[in-house]
Amino acid sequence: MSAIVSGRSRSILIKVRNSLVSNTDFPLLPKAPVFQCAHCFNSSSSSNRKYDFLEDFSPFKNLTSEDAVINLNERRSIVLGLGKMIKKRQGFILKDFSCDFCPFLLVKIMTQFGNRQGAFAFFKFVFREESDRIVKSCCVACHVLAMQGFRIIAQDVLSWMIGRIGLSRGQEVMEFMWRGHFSYESDFSVLDSLMRAFMNAGMDSQALEISGRMRGLGLQPCLSALTILFRLLLRIGDYGSVWKLFRDMIRKGPHPSNITFNVMINEFCKKGQVQTGESLLHIMRKFHCEPDVYTYNILINAYCIHGQTLNAWSWVELMKEKGCTPSTATFSTIINAFSKEGNIKDAKKTFDQMQVMGVTPNSSVYNALMDGFVKAKEIDKATNLLEEMKNNHVKADGVTFNILVAGYYKYERTVNLDHWLEYINQSMSKLLPDDSLPDVSVARLCLEGKPDEATKLLEDMLKKGLPLSVISFNSIISAYSKKRLETKAFEAYHMMIKYGVTPSSSTCNSLLMCLSRNGKLLEAEELMCNMKEREFPVNKVAFTVIIDGYFKIGDVMGAQRLWAFMENISTSPDTVAFSAYIDGLSKTGLVEEAYNVFIKMKNKGVVPNNFTYNSLIAGFCNVGRLNDALKLEKEMKQNELCPDIFTNNILINGYCKQGRMKSAIDMYMDMHKFQLVPDIVTYNTLLSGYCKGFDMVNADNLVYKMFNSGWDPDITTYNIRIHGFFGSRRMNRAILVFNELLSSGIVPNTITYNTMLNAVCSDILDRAMILTAKLLKMAFVPNIVTTNLLLSHLRKQGLPERALMWGEHLRKLCVEFDEVTYKILERADRDVKEDGVYFRGTLGKGLFLDFLMYLTYDYLYRNRVYGERNISFVKMIDSGSMNTTCIHQQPMLEVNK
Repeated sequence: MSAIVSGRSRSILIKVRNSLVSNTDFPLLPKAPVFQCAHCFNSSSSSNRKYDFLEDFSPFKNLTSEDAVINLNERRSIVLGLGKMIKKRQGFILKDFSCDFCPFLLVKIMTQFGNRQGAFAFFKFVFREESDRIVKSCCVACHVLAMQGFRIIAQDVLSWMIGRIGLSRGQEVMEFMWRGHFSYESDFSVLDSLMRAFMNAGMDSQALEISGRMRGLGLQPCLSALTILFRLLLRIGDYGSVWKLFRDMIRKGPHPSNITFNVMINEFCKKGQVQTGESLLHIMRKFHCEPDVYTYNILINAYCIHGQTLNAWSWVELMKEKGCTPSTATFSTIINAFSKEGNIKDAKKTFDQMQVMGVTPNSSVYNALMDGFVKAKEIDKATNLLEEMKNNHVKADGVTFNILVAGYYKYERTVNLDHWLEYINQSMSKLLPDDSLPDVSVARLCLEGKPDEATKLLEDMLKKGLPLSVISFNSIISAYSKKRLETKAFEAYHMMIKYGVTPSSSTCNSLLMCLSRNGKLLEAEELMCNMKEREFPVNKVAFTVIIDGYFKIGDVMGAQRLWAFMENISTSPDTVAFSAYIDGLSKTGLVEEAYNVFIKMKNKGVVPNNFTYNSLIAGFCNVGRLNDALKLEKEMKQNELCPDIFTNNILINGYCKQGRMKSAIDMYMDMHKFQLVPDIVTYNTLLSGYCKGFDMVNADNLVYKMFNSGWDPDITTYNIRIHGFFGSRRMNRAILVFNELLSSGIVPNTITYNTMLNAVCSDILDRAMILTAKLLKMAFVPNIVTTNLLLSHLRKQGLPERALMWGEHLRKLCVEFDEVTYKILERADRDVKEDGVYFRGTLGKGLFLDFLMYLTYDYLYRNRVYGERNISFVKMIDSGSMNTTCIHQQPMLEVNK
């Protein structure tokens, strides 16, 4: 008989092993998918579901419902646990249980696992029927587990069961557990387990009911359970129940502890009620609780989140006065906030003060400061921090690697990058802990632009059981997001869930940014709301990403609506969010509204940074309010913010627009006094100012000065000069500059084409045809400006009927007209209807314009597929501009590593 059992056990063990290797396709969730977003559905029909050998150990087989609710890590735990049982010759228990769902056999199997994770995973796998008989059996199993000293596992089982069967049957479970519990456990034990189970399932009213029943029986609820209940009630916003529960604790016990107060303070701060959190801290001493470092850190973090980092430092001073020593987390929070705000000066100052106070920085502190240096373009200082970490025996991690390498790639420091990567490879084991090596390998491939290779490497590592954190998945998702490959980004996310890795805020932000980059803002907004409902780590960066996306496609009302929603749900905007919103309003011409938001930002104590001021200054300059822009620059200096190269370029552009070239040159000269080196944008801005005033002599002198300063002309430089010479009727010089552009190896763009085409249409026919021959050799990419200038020239040549004909042809191609197009066509229609006497050009000129119009129409016809996309999901973001001079700022939105 033993031989038969042994042979059967070996057979079962082989099946278990095969199930681990061969079965990886199973649904991830028991009920609905995590998100309603189309990318997040991950269901499979029962018809093509692979046979699962683990079903041999379940009393419920071949169910067609979404019954497998375990991830791969839990699956491994089950297989290992079952394998141990079979080796111990306990296979007969498994065989008997597979024939009938017996609570006592279930307990025997779960206790044989020897660990909470495996035991709970096995229960989740076998609980696949919700009939009264099975629910009652599970309640008995919970009683037996609690009686044998496995109360935590019993609570896990109870929580899972209640969560699966739902609120409507929660009362049934309560009655099943209470009925006959005296044979197994005490009143307190069963009520405490029920209370925790309801809390874990998010059923606050049932948890409060259990608490009341305990009070009625003269029992005192456990302090830890009440603390968890506080967290639940605060998260759902049931403040009335919170204060009632708090009063009951004061009168009837148990008295609140530091942990209780910390939980309450933390949850109130998360809801944006920081003042309530402060009040709780001040009354702690009345209940014989002394605020500890965790209490202070909660409030410090709340101030930093709300952009009031300078005020957060006052809490550090208060800590020292009260005899509470700040921790590494205290300084890490403040340094990280300063770095994200671009205030690297105060970040470094805090870093130095922390060491003076005797607090040793860890890798998190170094990473926060390093990230600040990278954002401030001070790559050398960031690299020096790595050397300092090594000297201080602080091991770098995957985050350190991501920050530095991303900085090198971003600022094109490839020479330094290759040297540093070689240094990393030579001493990898010394620099990085073992558990960070896989993350670093994946991140490096992503930063090199090879996310497919990184994904393959990740899959191989997971199959080998190597430790991988959320950093690896975030690197891949972020890489795909930057390439706008949303399908692959969501596939990486599904893999992450499949292997039981919890998403971080960076995961959510990368997915949202991917959808936003592809113009799918409504889908992104829906995804974010579902994430928030399911308590995924969605922060204000997610809102900022989508708001910024709305502004980029010109949907100002969408951005304003989402901004109002963010404020209504007590998600306080920080410096980055305020700055992005102000920037969007300013670029759309709503400068007055942007300024009101700026005032509101300061009134809330959120400190503006350079990007905030630059956005508002640019907005004022664009609407001609240069004096207001100069006042803001003065305010910057008063607030100890140094105007940077972007500020100066914006103001120089403002002077040039008003024709105040002397003031523009004076500001250009003053830049050297503040050790600011003029860049190519500075020279192009001044050059545009001279060309608009047809001062081509000074324009040429400026080009020579630009050469002497080490700057080579770019496409914008050539476009400005060509436009200036054509505008001043110096056609030969314009053609020479155009030839110089072609010989320099720079590829002409649409602006070059439109500038040349406008001149061609205005020039004499013979030379126009010669220039056209050159234009045809260029990359011919017409846009709406090309269409407008050709329609306008047709009308000016006395051919309004031809303009209307081409307008009708273009309309049939679904070409999107702008206001200028409609005005030209309206005037052409008026000319035809009035049958007025207007100048008609030569026949040759008319045919020539028709020929150019045909070229434009032919290109648009051949590329008409781009106009036939589903615009409800794909909205093309036009990142280009027809302005000859563009003032660019450093991007404000970046996904955290």
